Amino acid sequence: MELHLKVWRQARSDSPGRFETYTVADAHPDMSFLELLDGLNEQLTQAGQEPIEFDYDCREGICGSCGVMINGKAHGGQPKTATCQLYLRHFQAGDVITVEPWRAQACPVIKDLVVDRTPLDRIMMAGGYISVKTGSAPEANTLLVAKADADRAFDYATCIGCGACVAACPNASASLFTAAKVAHLSLLPQGHPERKARVVAMAEQMTQEGFGDCSNHGECQAVCPKGISIDAISRMRREYLRAQF
Repeated sequence: MELHLKVWRQARSDSPGRFETYTVADAHPDMSFLELLDGLNEQLTQAGQEPIEFDYDCREGICGSCGVMINGKAHGGQPKTATCQLYLRHFQAGDVITVEPWRAQACPVIKDLVVDRTPLDRIMMAGGYISVKTGSAPEANTLLVAKADADRAFDYATCIGCGACVAACPNASASLFTAAKVAHLSLLPQGHPERKARVVAMAEQMTQEGFGDCSNHGECQAVCPKGISIDAISRMRREYLRAQF
């Protein structure tokens, strides 16, 4: 099927950007969205034009690097789906698809669809490590964890750091990302020794990076490819208050 792409092109962070329109005539419904971009880049290369820069790594919905805005929605708007997992069967022949990078002051565009996600890395680095003994794995029943806590911790730990929550939030807040990292460790005994210092350090780093504050719009939860609930933000706020007082 034939698809028309309006793609954001920007040479550098400090240069003006623009939309350019391209047509892919041989798109197949079973192709992923990244395969569509691959095909377009082949066309551009064969025509002697500069290919479109976009991030990707695992193409399995694990690494979180592939995120872009598709028709104004992070990852394309399909529930619990990263861009690499979005298939062209969700589009119709002849559709015009707008593709642009995440928009957030804290994560500027590097080139085309690639943005700087290192502020998210620095938030995680601010959380530090957990002070547990290294070596062979301990016996499974050494530390007992309630199943409900273990399940919630696992749900929060599925965050892949893609930044969709930041891109979708009208305040460009990283609260859901930060909260997921804080919450899953706060639920497990391994995370308790640094529990107070961790939440304070990560929250303060989030502010220093220039992310906005959460105002409970819920857009972050709606676009998260792992379906992480904004309950994590409530837990982070409680942890922060406990650490302060």
